[in-house]
Amino acid sequence: MIECPGPATVVYDQSLTEYDFGPSHPMAPVRADLTIRLAHELGVLDRMRTVPAPMASEDELLLVHEASYIEAVQRAGRTLVADPEHGLGTEDDPIFPAIHGASAHIVGASIEACRQVLTGESLHAANIMGGLHHAMRASASGFCIYNDVAIGIQWLLDHGVRRIAYVDVDVHHGDGVERAFWDDPRVLTISLHETGQMLFPGTGFPEEVGGPEAIGSAVNLPLPPGTADHGYLRAFHAVVSPIVREFAPQVLVTQQGCDSHAEDPLADLMLSVDGQRAAYLELHRLAHEVADGRWVAFGGGGYAVVDVVPRAWTHLLGALSGVPVDPDIETPGGWREHVASLGAKAPLRMTDGRTPSYRDWSSGYDPASWLDRQINATRTAVFPLHGLDPLP
Repeated sequence: MIECPGPATVVYDQSLTEYDFGPSHPMAPVRADLTIRLAHELGVLDRMRTVPAPMASEDELLLVHEASYIEAVQRAGRTLVADPEHGLGTEDDPIFPAIHGASAHIVGASIEACRQVLTGESLHAANIMGGLHHAMRASASGFCIYNDVAIGIQWLLDHGVRRIAYVDVDVHHGDGVERAFWDDPRVLTISLHETGQMLFPGTGFPEEVGGPEAIGSAVNLPLPPGTADHGYLRAFHAVVSPIVREFAPQVLVTQQGCDSHAEDPLADLMLSVDGQRAAYLELHRLAHEVADGRWVAFGGGGYAVVDVVPRAWTHLLGALSGVPVDPDIETPGGWREHVASLGAKAPLRMTDGRTPSYRDWSSGYDPASWLDRQINATRTAVFPLHGLDPLP
């Protein structure tokens, strides 16, 4: 365990849950409320500061988004009329009256998390309602209206940070963030996701390595359906850890979508909460190894809103606090009663009963393994661009 030499902060207030596409939409804001309640009852928040989320200004939204798109979002909220040109009013991104304000509020929370780390007020900071990594410069996509992650990264760059590594462990390719910095060598984007051959958004293949001014700045590792803890962690340690070390960022920014879990209804990876926890702890360790501990973390996807998301993100907050949550403990009785009052059944323990382990890449490459072929393809595509040996 790495003890944090500085405070950790979570940016959260209940009004962030106004980012709400409606009762039938998979992205249920109750998942964040349940996370905060669980983290509070387990004492995790006692080791962190909680600060309210400010509202992003229009100038801050313009760091990434076009003015015409911001106007389209505002207009859609007023008229509730679909705007297909800007991806608004689709099944994934339905319109609701507070769409602009609620989305800008999440951006404000993410900028505040970045500000906390940049100023040194906090060593680690999180916005679990953030991580809306699919939104593009001029369109909504994949449940994401404004790209709070890209805006937060651009804000850090504009305030003097010269090298940022972004690691995205959501089951879906982090396409919007990658696209925002496709040609910017100051930002390394790494995405581990289920292969786009099977899953939205259909991108994120090993040969996608960045624009002409930033070749090697994009790293994509598409994983086969069915990849579980051991394969995921093998891939993570074979690609993420060495390239982040080589890039040596001043700040580590991460997106922890937990829709890689076996119970998530929208994807096909097979991770456990225990495997996800292991990845979070490795990101924490990397932040201290390469970025003097400066770590900004976001939520993201996750649609098993009771069984998985609160436990996974409470483990994330535990890692941020410097005192990881013991996976063998029970979920608190008060939290389970609250879940029951919502008509759901709560998980009893903070573990799925798995002990994450993996075979290190140095042990050899198996060309008969789809997973190993993907890892090898990614290492072959990008490692030489960073002066690294792609071979095991």
